[in-house]
Amino acid sequence: MTSDPTTSDDRSRAPLDRLLSTARLEVLPTRTVTADVRAHSPQHRTVTVTASESLGLEATLAVACALRADGRRVVPHVAARMVSGRSHLEDIVARLHSAGVDAVFVPGGDATPGPGAYTSSLDLLRDLARMDHPFRDIGVAAYPESHPTLSDAEVVDALADKQPFTTEMVSNLCFDPDTLLAWIRTARDRGTALPLWLGVPGRVDAARLARVGARIGVGQSLRFLTGKVGTIARLIAPGGYDTQRFLTRMRSALEDPTSRVAGLHVYTFNEIAKTEAWLADETATH
Repeated sequence: MTSDPTTSDDRSRAPLDRLLSTARLEVLPTRTVTADVRAHSPQHRTVTVTASESLGLEATLAVACALRADGRRVVPHVAARMVSGRSHLEDIVARLHSAGVDAVFVPGGDATPGPGAYTSSLDLLRDLARMDHPFRDIGVAAYPESHPTLSDAEVVDALADKQPFTTEMVSNLCFDPDTLLAWIRTARDRGTALPLWLGVPGRVDAARLARVGARIGVGQSLRFLTGKVGTIARLIAPGGYDTQRFLTRMRSALEDPTSRVAGLHVYTFNEIAKTEAWLADETATH
């Protein structure tokens, strides 16, 4: 009988290796981010581009299209409350199609909707479903912990309503593995079958985080920080948060196909060089 040359340690590392190698990065659409991605992130890396009320949706689309022109896969955030109606959505879809973009992420967004604008991501998703759009992947937000403005019951119902119009979900940051594991089990038991991109932080510098926050405001990516001093401290304190330890504790879910964890969604806060160095280091140690 021929023995299997793959050791049990190799097999136990496999899920983490896959997640680290295929992780995608979330960036904020600042003036320098396109150059930073080109300088520090490998071509195979998928990049998602957030929508900022202060910078406007145009900044998101411009960064996404510029990175797509390099041949990179991109996922722009089309925040519903920043889209002024069906005609505007059609223009956005046409622009992204022309650029070769095949995926979008649809949050509600933080903006106060103007006259005729969408008031929720579900409204936009319904209109998008009626269009001849090019998107093979359409993502929505998932909240393992309480949403800042909605009750848990409302969040559960909203995710169920969106499921027919989407292909994947992205979790907001959650620093408690037990909470996240319980949420994944509950979501699957309730029939939420969408593949899950697991939201984790990259390497965050306190000064950089403060500068970005001051310049563009608390957008979709930063919303979870509002009023959470303890969360900020865990992100920026030396040794305060260890993503590798977190993922190790999540191993049961990562190895369980019923959890349907598609990959890592890394919130970079535009610390792209540091995040890529961290991913390289983590991959080398597994």
